[in-house]
Amino acid sequence: MNTYTDQGKKDTRSGFGDAMTELGRTNPQVVALCADLVGSLKIQTFIDENPERFFQVGIAEANMMGIAAGLTIGGKIPFTGTFANFSTGRVYDQIRQSIAYSGKNVKICASHAGLTLGEDGATHQILEDIGLMKMLPGMTVINPCDYNQTKAATLAIAEHKGPVYLRFGRPKVANFTPVNQKFEIGKALKMIEGSDVSIMATGHLVWEAIQAAQALNDQGISAEVIDIHTIKPLDEKAIIDSARKTKCVVSAEEHNYLGGLGESISRTLAQHLPTVQEFVATQDTFGESGTPAQLMAKYQIDAKAIEAAALRAISRKP
Repeated sequence: MNTYTDQGKKDTRSGFGDAMTELGRTNPQVVALCADLVGSLKIQTFIDENPERFFQVGIAEANMMGIAAGLTIGGKIPFTGTFANFSTGRVYDQIRQSIAYSGKNVKICASHAGLTLGEDGATHQILEDIGLMKMLPGMTVINPCDYNQTKAATLAIAEHKGPVYLRFGRPKVANFTPVNQKFEIGKALKMIEGSDVSIMATGHLVWEAIQAAQALNDQGISAEVIDIHTIKPLDEKAIIDSARKTKCVVSAEEHNYLGGLGESISRTLAQHLPTVQEFVATQDTFGESGTPAQLMAKYQIDAKAIEAAALRAISRKP
């Protein structure tokens, strides 16, 4: 089976910040807006080098979305930055009306998503954001898995025309995908070839899925791992092709099972190839304060949970 090496743990938000630095030097139309979280979004270098292209909005996220929409009218490419909870739930009306409905070229960049926000607790650990954003017509939704992929995704969305929701996290996690990779929006990546079960993961859970596949391999089980970094538009062909081969699927995400990647996969399979599926996700619950590892274990979204789900899926195969 394929093996992946952690090149050194890095936070995905730093991938965003480093890409913004690069965009500041290469694309004069890119501007940045932030809601009083410059340090958390890692965009200080962009600001230092391009002070006239930065807007500190303060704790006024709704205004930030309206300003960003307005900036697109003059040809600018605005990147908004704040925590995922404030990037979506707090400003949903403004995103729907001013950005999505109007088809504005705004990049909504959201850090500190999911349970791995950790100690800040349930009020900040949004687990509904993928669902909120994917339901908006015309909204592209991207959830990269590590530093390298987040950097590549940030560069790619600057070239994409239309609204984008880019989701990334706070903690330092395994950095295992190629440096300077080409990121293709809407194209899933087969990380490991397998024949017994398909594990389709997004975000931080891609690394957990790889660890689960290695544990399954030790038991003589061949697990295919697919990195679905783009939730919308979804790579339906990759999903169908893998499910046709393995005849059972595990979806894995740091998000509520209601409205997330798993439901998008289920819809695709129901329409084209009804298939056994197990869901690794939070079970219609809020989070709590704790370390990322503690919370992933408690809410059963870590490698062990994915391994167990794979065994259940295999046992249910026709």
